[in-house]
Amino acid sequence: MSEQEIVRRENLEKIRSFGIEPFPAALYPVNTFAADIKSNFKDEEVEQFKDVCLAGRLMGTRVMGKAAFAELQDSSGRIQLYVQRDDIGAEFYNDVFKKLLDIGDFIGVKGFVFRTKTGEITVHVQELTFLGKALRPLPIVKTDAEGNVHDAFVDSELRHRMRYVDLIVNAGVKDTFVKRTQMMNSIREFLNNHGALEVDTPVLQSIPGGATARPFITHHNALDMPLYLRIANELYLKRLIVGGFDWVYEFSRNFRNEGMDRTHNPEFTILEFYVAYKDYDWMMQTTEQLLEKVALDLHDTTELPVGDKTINFKAPFKRIGILDAIKEHTGFDVHGMDEAQLRDVCKKLHIEADEKMGKGKLIDEIFSEKCEKHYIQPTFIIDYPVEMSPLTKRHRSKPGLVERFELMINGKEIANAYSELNDPIDQRERFEEQVKLKDRGDDEAMFIDYDFLRALEFGMPPTAGIGIGIDRLAMLMTNQITIQEVLFFPQMRPEQNV
Repeated sequence: MSEQEIVRRENLEKIRSFGIEPFPAALYPVNTFAADIKSNFKDEEVEQFKDVCLAGRLMGTRVMGKAAFAELQDSSGRIQLYVQRDDIGAEFYNDVFKKLLDIGDFIGVKGFVFRTKTGEITVHVQELTFLGKALRPLPIVKTDAEGNVHDAFVDSELRHRMRYVDLIVNAGVKDTFVKRTQMMNSIREFLNNHGALEVDTPVLQSIPGGATARPFITHHNALDMPLYLRIANELYLKRLIVGGFDWVYEFSRNFRNEGMDRTHNPEFTILEFYVAYKDYDWMMQTTEQLLEKVALDLHDTTELPVGDKTINFKAPFKRIGILDAIKEHTGFDVHGMDEAQLRDVCKKLHIEADEKMGKGKLIDEIFSEKCEKHYIQPTFIIDYPVEMSPLTKRHRSKPGLVERFELMINGKEIANAYSELNDPIDQRERFEEQVKLKDRGDDEAMFIDYDFLRALEFGMPPTAGIGIGIDRLAMLMTNQITIQEVLFFPQMRPEQNV
């Protein structure tokens, strides 16, 4: 242990020697918060805050003989305290408050609010209660008179590993996660107001369907069988459309056993919803409306700063075919090319392409490497080749293509949507093509889900479906450049010594 940790444990025992329980279980009657006081206090209405009760962490003290100023941080922010010896008792003030309370300790205070001569809104403490001892010291982040920050807790690995400390000492971190929840509430409001039903589907699945991705595998002891953490919830939601629901949605926690970078985490959140009797054109319009509403709900504007750019979520969004996008940004017209021709294009574009990749993967790689980064403003990339989209209905007027779009914003995919394939014979053939890719070594190719095929054979109406990456959307809505900044606890290697 560090010297400070040893001292804090000594202080813990000294507190107990005064008959004070350092980890009390009693209810503490909080009746207001720091932010409420600072927003609503008026000098001419002092009676409004004559009997306040707050609780939070002690974040600093300045002792001046028989009185002291301190700073309390609760869930809403910080506020100054004024503590007098005669108000809380000479013994408690001299022996406990001045000597044994440490930065980070939890305290409760009762008193009244006033404004100091320097204009600081302050709680005059008349009663102070010890509520919890901090045995490790917090990083002390200081700001000088010129606004310069010293001893900041900024190391990204430490911040993400010890998010609890990050939330305590770094202003603004909590706001990011509050905004994330507000974003999800805005989405729920939109969907619920349009008659959608929120549902839950299995996380443990016998077949990892609904996407092309490498799954995590586990084992069920009682059934003595392998199970997979879901990579998508699509096939279960479409089973519900078969069962008679017209519009269902789920905020799905998904798991993909793949790499990590600034836009990927192996555990992530996707919103998926499926609507009977609709198609991908309707879904594009609905997606525009939804994201415009979210931006307005969170920021009262559709123009949001994202890094050094301004992104406008005002509908409508631009649309362009994926093959047209490839031609525009590479000069190659890949429409109608076979696998060998696509490999030759990849070679000319200096894109790595191994033998495991089929036609769909090759086109996807070309678009990802050479085109994706150009779409900063919201853009629907539409009409994909059938080989790239094993769950999508064939295009009604463009042979070889399907009715699919991906929404690109700030150079990254935010959403993926289809006119859903509801022909069980065609779906079976598409699954069989995926098995051939798996036999070639593509460990992201889909399994055949025979129960899903059986469900389709009972009949599924024309349906539109979409998956929206909640973490990536949260990055845009909170102006963050890495996915780790919008996940409370991103995946990290375990520490060797804690």
